[in-house]
Amino acid sequence: MMKPIRRFLPCMLLASVAISGSAVAQTAGGTPTLTSTTVLKDRDNVVWDMAFLPDGTMFFTERCGGLSVRQPSGTVIPLLGIKDSKGFPQTAADLFCSGQAGMAGVAIDPDFATNRLIYVYSASSMTAPGNNRVLRLTVSPDLRSVSDRRDIVTDIAYKPAKSDHPFGDPGAHNGGRLRFGPADGFLYVTTGDIHSGAAPQSPTMIGGKVLRIDREGRAAPGNNPPQGFDPRVFTYGHRNPQGICFRPGTNQPFTSENGPWHTDEVTALVAGGNAGWDPRPNVNGRGPCPDNYCGYSPNQMGAMPPAERSAFMPMTDTKAYPNAMKPAWNNDGLSQGMMGCTFLNGPQWKDWNGRMVVTFTGIGIHGTPVGNRLDVLNISADGASATRTTVSLPMPAGRFRSVAQGPDGNMYVSTDTGEVYQLKPN
Repeated sequence: MMKPIRRFLPCMLLASVAISGSAVAQTAGGTPTLTSTTVLKDRDNVVWDMAFLPDGTMFFTERCGGLSVRQPSGTVIPLLGIKDSKGFPQTAADLFCSGQAGMAGVAIDPDFATNRLIYVYSASSMTAPGNNRVLRLTVSPDLRSVSDRRDIVTDIAYKPAKSDHPFGDPGAHNGGRLRFGPADGFLYVTTGDIHSGAAPQSPTMIGGKVLRIDREGRAAPGNNPPQGFDPRVFTYGHRNPQGICFRPGTNQPFTSENGPWHTDEVTALVAGGNAGWDPRPNVNGRGPCPDNYCGYSPNQMGAMPPAERSAFMPMTDTKAYPNAMKPAWNNDGLSQGMMGCTFLNGPQWKDWNGRMVVTFTGIGIHGTPVGNRLDVLNISADGASATRTTVSLPMPAGRFRSVAQGPDGNMYVSTDTGEVYQLKPN
């Protein structure tokens, strides 16, 4: 069993070394003024996730590249590439990218200072026709190589090929965020529904779930899933949770989750909770659907005016599941590719202190405006409601993928075009 964090907590910290100059966006009232500095750029792939050591060392993943590390000096060292990736000292023949799948989340062990362990989430061909795995790796003392790979989760589903479903792209709804709980020291793993109607509510399929495990991949105590469920399941009934973060003070986990043609959601998680997504046919009177996946019902192919979006299958189906975890926020009923999240903490954030930041990759569907932006959410104490403030960006808008705050008090965001920005409050 993993012990609570005492000796070391990997932090969202980046050194002051920068690539580009800074730009300033003025804000009013009690909101902070932000300064933007580019700390990573010119990467060939989506910078999917980041994890940081207290001295500013940054591990990061690229979905179709691999795992690398940026030293505090600014030097980038490739560590482990997926199959056929270029410029890596070693590659893993079974790791690959396809569509939304590839190398995704990264997390540093709470005891890294003594055990040198790091974790990544990646699509793998080791089990036909493909699946997702959580890999545990040992980082060398000089931060120039990884070794001793051990796959601690090997049964997370992956969508291997285009199907008869009109939205059947490979790798769809892949989940993939990894974060250690700041209080309990366990690893939280988000998984997507892979366009499977059955997976989110299934007791045994590890899709549409949040797992909570120890460093060996075993179920953490206190997960409290329903009887008959895989004991690693912390919450279920999810569509495609792309972010998980923990509220300062209470340490309660929240997910940020992609909606279908409506309703990205932020939800406070409780052990054993059902998020209420059930895209199977014949639920609430639905008829047959392509590939038995009704996640875009009722109009699977054609456009639907915004006023009619309420007719879609709900993200949180309280009719079928009255006790489902209710979202704190639903992006005003829109779907815009909501991704990572983090909570801001510290007086330098003024009115934003204690609030959540969520990132958007900018998807705009059925008349939904494109959402390349960062939002700050003021979530009520009970996690039942929230209000939104959109960040006035001090750098160009982009498809923002991951976000984190460091103990230096600054916020860091990554993009699909290979940048990482530092946002400093003033």
